[in-house]
Amino acid sequence: MNAPDFFAPNYGVARSKFLAAATAAGAVQQHFFNDRATGPNGEPLYTDVARLGPAAPRRLLLLNSATHGVEGYCGSACQIAVLATGLAQNLPDDCALVLSHALNPYGFANDRRVTEDNVDLNRNFVDHDQPPPDPADYTLLHPALLPDEWEGADKARSDALVARYQAERGMAAFQHHVMAGQYSYADGLFFGGRKPSWSNQVWRRIVRDHCADARQIAFIDFHTGLGPSGVGEAIFLGSDEAMLKRAVDWYGEVTSTARGTSSSAQVRGDLACAFDQFREQAEITPIALEFGTVSLIDMIEAVRADNWLHIRGDPLGAHAATIKRQIRAAFYEETETWQEAVVTRALAVVAAALKGLAND
Repeated sequence: MNAPDFFAPNYGVARSKFLAAATAAGAVQQHFFNDRATGPNGEPLYTDVARLGPAAPRRLLLLNSATHGVEGYCGSACQIAVLATGLAQNLPDDCALVLSHALNPYGFANDRRVTEDNVDLNRNFVDHDQPPPDPADYTLLHPALLPDEWEGADKARSDALVARYQAERGMAAFQHHVMAGQYSYADGLFFGGRKPSWSNQVWRRIVRDHCADARQIAFIDFHTGLGPSGVGEAIFLGSDEAMLKRAVDWYGEVTSTARGTSSSAQVRGDLACAFDQFREQAEITPIALEFGTVSLIDMIEAVRADNWLHIRGDPLGAHAATIKRQIRAAFYEETETWQEAVVTRALAVVAAALKGLAND
């Protein structure tokens, strides 16, 4: 196994590698065309799905990449590795493996974390008919997080306000109030949207199509940007104690945002919410596999810079190249050491999920 071979320099190459690996593995495929966005050179965008195993399985493992588009470099490589190393060919009885590749293809192709409508997809799965939660401290931080200019006195004042909040309230409070998800500022960070995004609708379709007959569902969503570099943190998605216990039994050390043991803030409206309709019929074990890159401060600064570029700046202007390098580096370390660590950990966690499904 040569881990760097599973990675790609951009969305287009990643998609080609995924489709080739899925075809070689004999997977049944679905392709969802995003008619609302294009890549940086006008290229079409797709979310692709590959399934191995029975069409109506009792056991199901669902792997997803690029919820946060630019994080797709990692997730795509992990999925390709699963297909290419033979792990996907040794499924438990009556078990299917479903791989959802590039759920947010706009973000992946354009090196953005958000969707084409500036929505954080992992905050979008809420009841949009209900009044949104009070954004609380985010209201105070929003003007500083999105300055008018990305240089000079305005940027310096904004940076000083952010630094003062972090010093007075602490990084944990800053992370919570900025990253938990807000629904009031469409031009802001970690915006959960005011309606289901295109990717939200596609994800619900994938879950509905493939989970209808399952009695055991394991879900792994690949993420990057939090925690120590190259370490794959298994983060339990939810607060149900029985589900958490099962995740610990399968994976060993598992953190929980609800318990405050994770590198991630507790977020609203993540992808796992789409499984709620199956809770009465199936045992569900959902985790995010989060691979660390840069520091939390550097990661948020990269997200902040990219948001400014597309809201207030010029995506083709003087700051664009620097900011694009910055956000890509915040979510993808292009070193063999990091790539080896990611693929090794991902394959071990997927193997553990298949073993857990077989034994339960």
